Amino acid sequence: MTTFTSRSLGAMLALLLFAVPATASLAAEAAVVIPAPSVDEAAKGNSETAVFAGGCFWGIQAVFQHVKGVKNAVSGYSGGAKETASYETVSLGQTGHAEAVEVTFDPNEVSYGTLLQIFFSVAHNPTQLDYQGPDQGTQYRSAIFAGSDDQRKVAAAYIAQLDKAGLFHAPIVTKLSKLDSFYPAEKYHQDFLTLNPDHPYIVYNDMPKIDNLKAIFPATFRANPVLVSKAKT
Repeated sequence: MTTFTSRSLGAMLALLLFAVPATASLAAEAAVVIPAPSVDEAAKGNSETAVFAGGCFWGIQAVFQHVKGVKNAVSGYSGGAKETASYETVSLGQTGHAEAVEVTFDPNEVSYGTLLQIFFSVAHNPTQLDYQGPDQGTQYRSAIFAGSDDQRKVAAAYIAQLDKAGLFHAPIVTKLSKLDSFYPAEKYHQDFLTLNPDHPYIVYNDMPKIDNLKAIFPATFRANPVLVSKAKT
């Protein structure tokens, strides 16, 4: 199933859900309140990048765009070759790529550990293997692409910490890999939530993530997102 088809089905599902009573059992993915990492990365300089994947990059990008200390969040592809880093090709699910987001942040304002906490808590469900919500395929896998040994150590320790705490209903399946490359997605994918707030897929699947970020991380939340079209790195 291609990305276009799965998101179209997700949009149709959203429209159907809006027509049923609020007491119906179907609901958007819930956030999980989790502790901060017991091991975090020390700040080195004023700019660092982190790459996360967890389903459709529209929602992941939007969440991090609303985090204080984030300078930019770019939707793109990671895990495969440059030649296959395009929307239509990645959608086939055979490129090795995941839809990912490159987050540029100031570690003096927000730590890598805090970004991980947000990633696992509100940005996606880390217990879903090769899918998120209505989107199916390895391109929607939960993954962390570590850009350094420090990032890898912090992420690995946090996954172990969360699994031990047993706060999720199932084991975490997030794949931790070395970052080899990141390729920005097409322009029309950037800032998608901000530019299309009434899109049914966005309303049902991604707007709740922003609400959860604001509710669970009020000190970190910023109302005005940093946009790719305006970000300065």
